[in-house]
Amino acid sequence: MVPWRATDDGFVTPGVLGWYERFARGEPGVIVVEATGIRDIPSGPLLRAGHDRYIEGLTRLVETVKAASGGRTRLFIQLIDFLSIKRRPTKEAFFGRFFKGPREVAERLLSADEETIAKTLSPRDLEAYRFGLRERVTDTHLPHIAELPRVLPGLFAAAARRCMQAGFDGVELHFAHAYTMASFLSALNTRDDGYGGPRENRVKLPLEVYRAVRAELGSRLALGCRFLADEIIEGGNRSNDAAWFGVEFARAGIDFVSLSRGGKFEDAKQPKVGHAAYPYTGPSGHECMPTTKVEAPGPWGRNLPAVAEVKRALVAAGLSTPVVACGGIATFDQAEEVLARGDADLVASARQALADPDWTKKVREGRGAEVRRCLFTNYCEGLDQAHEVVTCQRWDRLKGEADDATVPRTSDGRRMLAP
Repeated sequence: MVPWRATDDGFVTPGVLGWYERFARGEPGVIVVEATGIRDIPSGPLLRAGHDRYIEGLTRLVETVKAASGGRTRLFIQLIDFLSIKRRPTKEAFFGRFFKGPREVAERLLSADEETIAKTLSPRDLEAYRFGLRERVTDTHLPHIAELPRVLPGLFAAAARRCMQAGFDGVELHFAHAYTMASFLSALNTRDDGYGGPRENRVKLPLEVYRAVRAELGSRLALGCRFLADEIIEGGNRSNDAAWFGVEFARAGIDFVSLSRGGKFEDAKQPKVGHAAYPYTGPSGHECMPTTKVEAPGPWGRNLPAVAEVKRALVAAGLSTPVVACGGIATFDQAEEVLARGDADLVASARQALADPDWTKKVREGRGAEVRRCLFTNYCEGLDQAHEVVTCQRWDRLKGEADDATVPRTSDGRRMLAP
């Protein structure tokens, strides 16, 4: 979960340390640190591992978690790459600065109605006008996009080395949702350079990234990846594609696969002017982070049938690579049933852990009745979408606790930074 607590330069802050320290006190088996950028480029208050200067802060993060959990919690870090996405421009900005056509056409469109604009612009220009410019892995006319297969394995490997130096126990390669590596895996990837089209081509770069990172880490750290059990979007990968990819990753020697769902740009809602598109606002996003308003069977375990299909494919191929299931898992009974059925080998929980960072410890100690349940309203996701410091409504709206002066607060004093 991205909590928006890093500096704008991607450094670990006291807020980041406090966030993970609070989860570590619940002594989960593993904490996976938020998506952490592999490039040394401006990317807002998201953690980064794209330069050696980040090692010191990441080391403090590891030390904090180990101390708070008494050494009982392993710490993994998720590494991510993403392409450029711009905010939705005003009409004046688009036709005054971004439109590449003749100046006289731009001037006429500036005063035209929306229907005329829609009929005149190319599909990509219209998208840039309505949503903001977004790079795709298929934009191979752009040199930096064309060379992604050449540069990404080295960038991931270098970032993983820094994480190893910082003392992490494992690395999770982020091949999911709306980002670069997921876009290479996607059925919508039509690159014609050997890295798009058939599944055999689309899996090439993820495997090359894996092998480069493995060569850097050896067997000293656990090394797995997170990808989609179903893209949800029209023309995207389905669970049978995920099963095929899972077998390929396992045959390559990966230590675990973690399956998520949806969360794509292709069906995102149109953002307001001045805001960027957010990949969790459309149908695929609602599948990724479903609320209680989603149709049957509701948000609980919604991803499990697709995860189980991946697990069955691995077993059928004679592979024992552990599969991690996630998606609306909020009770011990749910988690135990996943394992008992053999649908997966490990269970991951985000929103329930946010609602009650102590829930795993409470259950283990026989205090399950004390667990503070997630309400699945996506209060937290709304804050993430607004790029605000993420908190939980179960922290912020409890009588008495909200008056606790010992708990650090957001800058406006209205929300607690920890429960």
